[in-house]
Amino acid sequence: MKYVEGSRRVFLNTGTKFPREIISAIGLVKYAAASANVSLGLLDREVGRAIMRESRNVMKGKLDTLFVVDVFQTGSGTGLNMNANEVISEAASAELGKKVHPNDHVNMSQSSNDVGPTAVRIASIRTVEAELLPAMALIVEALSGLSRRTSRVYKAGRTHLRDALPVTMGQEFGAYADAFRRDSKAIRAILPYLCEVPIGGTAVGTGVNADPRFGRKVVEVIRHETGLPVREAENKFRATRLLTDMELLSSSLKVAGLDLFRLCQDLRLMFSGPVTGIGEIDIPSQEEVAGSSIMPGKTNPVTVESAMLACSQIVGLDSANQVASTLGEFELAMGVPLLGYNLIIETKLLAEALRKISSVVIDKVVPFKDRSRTYAESSPSLITLISPTTGYDKASVIGKKLAKGTSIRQALKELGYSQKQIDKMLDLKDLVKPGIQAKKL
Repeated sequence: MKYVEGSRRVFLNTGTKFPREIISAIGLVKYAAASANVSLGLLDREVGRAIMRESRNVMKGKLDTLFVVDVFQTGSGTGLNMNANEVISEAASAELGKKVHPNDHVNMSQSSNDVGPTAVRIASIRTVEAELLPAMALIVEALSGLSRRTSRVYKAGRTHLRDALPVTMGQEFGAYADAFRRDSKAIRAILPYLCEVPIGGTAVGTGVNADPRFGRKVVEVIRHETGLPVREAENKFRATRLLTDMELLSSSLKVAGLDLFRLCQDLRLMFSGPVTGIGEIDIPSQEEVAGSSIMPGKTNPVTVESAMLACSQIVGLDSANQVASTLGEFELAMGVPLLGYNLIIETKLLAEALRKISSVVIDKVVPFKDRSRTYAESSPSLITLISPTTGYDKASVIGKKLAKGTSIRQALKELGYSQKQIDKMLDLKDLVKPGIQAKKL
């Protein structure tokens, strides 16, 4: 493979190879292109069929070891495209016993400028649909279930890491269920944009050296093979030179990663302890591995922290994608290989983190109801309940007494409230929903 051998000398040699999803997608594009060229009478049927068979082998992963070009290569993905052309042409030549040319035959009616952006978009969509969306549905289901299970677990709310008014544990987990539900909806809404591919636009978007029907026929084959609603881009100049649709997906993955990071932060604090921390929940699954190499019996939130590392990487990859999506001038998007690679890694990282947090953590959470309730009833912020009656300034004075150890019940008693009134005012099930407590007395 002459081009590939030369690429090793001039591209970077970092050992960073394209993931299976992108290799499969470029095999799919080559398969569909050969099919389209045969049907248009542009490519010899025997040669075309051989190219299609070897392209399918690429799709199945049978030739993965021959894809050796580095991700850090020429901008539009020329290295990846030519690697595919040479792998398929050599395999097809060996099959037929005659020369199948990588450019004249395998790359017929194509250029790297439309093949690369088409392949990475298809790979991204397929990975999101196959891995990420099911994982997001899983965490929404897990959090919704935990929210229901803990709907009567009363606990102290906290703002600025200081005691605040009571909430239920279910309300806290329900907030995250709603966030991931919306994240999933946002990601789904972006996918149709990525389904617009520039195949058929060839080098600069004009479609020169390609039959005007070529792009349409290619996407028909891709739709048949994948079930994806792929279509020709309305403006192929846009789809070859701009990758901002892919950055839009990347940003949405980052947002979901940030929501997961926030959930993990709360889980770590709720799990902190067992004696000197908050200690509102237990996560028994975290005991499966030793938490410390020197402190026997120590349990750490290892799954939670693993997910936080993944989220950190997702944020970093999106930052790289922001830069990569701006690379290029005029008719070239130069960030194709990197953006495609990063998107697949982001998607797989997020999907794995969501799956593990759902099944290993959320489904296993055990709330400490009594301890949580004690915190809720001890919060100095309960003074807020009487401020509509006493006024803010007087309530602030009482609040300071509470902070020094005076119980809320004693403070209310000193204000002249009866025991019955105090019990009604401090009924936790009424304190976690809208209403002015003082008016109920």
